[in-house]
Amino acid sequence: MSLVGERLAVEVGPVAHGGHCVARHEGRVVFVRHALPGERVVATVTEGDADSRFLRADATQVLKPAEGRVEPRCPVSGPGGCGGCDFQHVDLAVQRELLGAVVAEQLQRLAGLEVDVVVEAPDHGDGLGWRTRVGYAVGDDDRLGLRRHRSHDVVPVDPCPIAHPALADLTSLPWPAVRVEGVVSSTGERLAVVEGARGDLPSLDLHGVVDERGRHVSGHDQVTERVRDRSFRVSGSGFWQVHPRAAGVLVDAVLDAARPAPGETVADLYAGVGLFAAFLGEAVGESGLVVAVESGGRATQDAEHNLADLPQAVVARAGVQPALDHHTVPPEVDVVVLDPPRTGAKAKVVRAIAARRPSRVVYVACDPAALARDVATFAEEGYVLDRLRAFALFPMTHHVECVALLVPAPE
Repeated sequence: MSLVGERLAVEVGPVAHGGHCVARHEGRVVFVRHALPGERVVATVTEGDADSRFLRADATQVLKPAEGRVEPRCPVSGPGGCGGCDFQHVDLAVQRELLGAVVAEQLQRLAGLEVDVVVEAPDHGDGLGWRTRVGYAVGDDDRLGLRRHRSHDVVPVDPCPIAHPALADLTSLPWPAVRVEGVVSSTGERLAVVEGARGDLPSLDLHGVVDERGRHVSGHDQVTERVRDRSFRVSGSGFWQVHPRAAGVLVDAVLDAARPAPGETVADLYAGVGLFAAFLGEAVGESGLVVAVESGGRATQDAEHNLADLPQAVVARAGVQPALDHHTVPPEVDVVVLDPPRTGAKAKVVRAIAARRPSRVVYVACDPAALARDVATFAEEGYVLDRLRAFALFPMTHHVECVALLVPAPE
């Protein structure tokens, strides 16, 4: 028997990974969105039946609010609305406390580590207008929107409050397509990546339009990003951090942890368009070596372009595991930097890295659970977590970026 629509009065417990909090009702776990730890709420079930091990629900009525609850600044962010934001109802400082609690809990539960995690706030603004890359779904009326949480339904957003202001006009016009990604670069160039176009696209002042395969439609097929004094070419919808300050913040954190020195050998795994490799290459100098490993074809082309002035930086188009297995990455390296996808590096890659016995491993993680699992594997291979920094680079969401330094355990 479905329990969807049932209203449950619950005491809200701790925050959990994924943008919800944990409550219990008659002994069963209920994952509640739009709540805060310590609150008493009426939770309306959104998924689950009488036999489910757990239920999912939205806090549709707050009976006893917690300190840190604020009025959401997006009209469609609440129960039944857009699934893009998790914490519109939470003060920004409290959001960072929640993110820190999630990272600490994952490290304790999955890696057996007790770590006091303080989440840094590189952006002290109001938490809005920061997202420079937004993937919009297209509704039946050709209007752009975002998906409901765990749904294919499209919720119109005109405009999205966390989207960069330069993307606001994209949502004001119809797009006869399946999906549209809006991109605005740090140099002000705007690109639209269109999937499944089925008619004339709106006429906007765009740097370029490409299709989902990166093929030119009009204008340019790439944008230019700048970090410190370097420019980076990023083609189509290639990966780049979505907060305007994120790339610079992470470069600073990686260099601070890695401490690359002239003449050293560095492996930059999951290198993308060469963001970290560029500054690692400058640090090791022409007497050193940086091997940037990336499997994506367009990304490796961009990396080769972005690193062309650094003869000590070599781009290898390969998967990370094959590059480690076949010695594309040298058998002896001083430093390894890795920035894996949300699923993490996983055990085989971790063990292959550890076998090279680098003196520093700098792990950039967008998922605390994947980070914790990989840290546990590094521990099995004789590495310890030396330090960890966490950054709130995606305000209003449950996403948190971490930079971890792992070093060989003292003998």
